[in-house]
Parts: sequence; structure tokens; C-alpha cells
Amino acid sequence: MDKYLAHILLVDDDNRIRELVKQYLEENKYLVSTAKDAFEAKDKINLIKFDLIILDIMMPKKSGLELTTELKKNSLMPIILLTAKGKTEEKIEGLELGADDYLGKPFEPKELLLRIKNILNKTLEIQKFDTIFFGKAKLDLNKSIIERDGKNFKINNTEKMILKKMIQSPGKVFAREEIGKLIKIDKLRSVDVVITRLRHKIEIETKKPKYLQTIRGSGYVLWIE
Repeated sequence: MDKYLAHILLVDDDNRIRELVKQYLEENKYLVSTAKDAFEAKDKINLIKFDLIILDIMMPKKSGLELTTELKKNSLMPIILLTAKGKTEEKIEGLELGADDYLGKPFEPKELLLRIKNILNKTLEIQKFDTIFFGKAKLDLNKSIIERDGKNFKINNTEKMILKKMIQSPGKVFAREEIGKLIKIDKLRSVDVVITRLRHKIEIETKKPKYLQTIRGSGYVLWIE
């Protein structure tokens, strides 16, 4: 992130880890805030716009997984989970809840730094687009609006989450189950309804979609110009 220091929130109940990681990240040109538990983290998130969260899973009162669930309901802010070594089930659950990456404790600071850079670079790629075009439809992610045929179509947070995810990988087929996990919807039929609603805002001919297409038996794919 060249123009400013990316602001990271580090959430861990271990004072030593907080201070060591904070010092290391600041030495590598990041702005770092810390929180000792999920409640302090929520207070800071309500006041400050962070670029990324590093979140320990094992914390008293409220776990990192619980906080991930809460945050991903209304936010696309990237989350890296810190997990205990060998806790494979925690890693899987964290990714299913929407976490972007995980790192087992104890970890090498350089590896954490690499994962941070990878995630922030991917986020920056999306932010480079002032507007994204789907033929005659123009998407403004900042304003959450799709403009087509002289009309503005508002996209809600759920639709925005889907578009952001699919824009990262144009041409990739996303299974309905994968989209459902992203937007916290269990019923696959409800996923179809959300996609159909979004398609009506993008496509000129919704029955013959050109950009947000159905791949029969596999899921959905997004093409951008």
C-alpha cells in the first residue's frame, strides 16, 4: 500500500505476542493497533477503519471464530486467524466463516509479513478499479451502484460481497455452496435468488446472460471487460 501506511488491528490476549508482533510490523512500515480481546477489538473497529485484522482464535470470553462470524456479516475486511498448531478443525471452520488466511502458532514473523502483503495486494487490486464495466453496465463499488441504460441500481452488502469475491477471480466458477458460505446463506435456492437479482442489475438480457453466467451443475462465473 504505497500511498499510506496500512492500518492493522492485532487481537490477542497474550501481551508478549501483541508487543512483539506490533513492534515487528511497525518496523516494516505498518500502522498497528492492538486489542486484548474481542470486546476491545469491536470497540476499536466501530471507531477506526482498519485494512486488515490479525485475530487469535483462542481468547477468553469470546473466541476469534465468534468475532469472525460477527464481523463477516457486515464487512469485507480481511482477517488472518492465528491458530494453535495441529488444530486443523479450527482452520477449516475459520475459512468457512470467511477468514482470508490462517497461521499456526508459533509462527515466523516473516511468514506473517508475507501473508499480510499478499492479502493487502489482492485488496489493492480491487481498489484500483474506480469503475468496472460489464458491457453497458458500470459498477461503482465505492458507491455500491450499478449504472445501466441511464438508471442507477443500488447493490446491497450481500451483492457487494459476491461481486468483490468474483471480481478477484474473473472466469472462475464459484459453486453455489461457496457463495452461500460467503454470504452466510444455507439454502442454495436462496443463493440462486440473490444471483438472479444481481443479474437483473447487470445484464441487458437476463435470460441470455453474458457476464454473470450459470455453469450448469457447477455454479456461477463472472466475466468483466
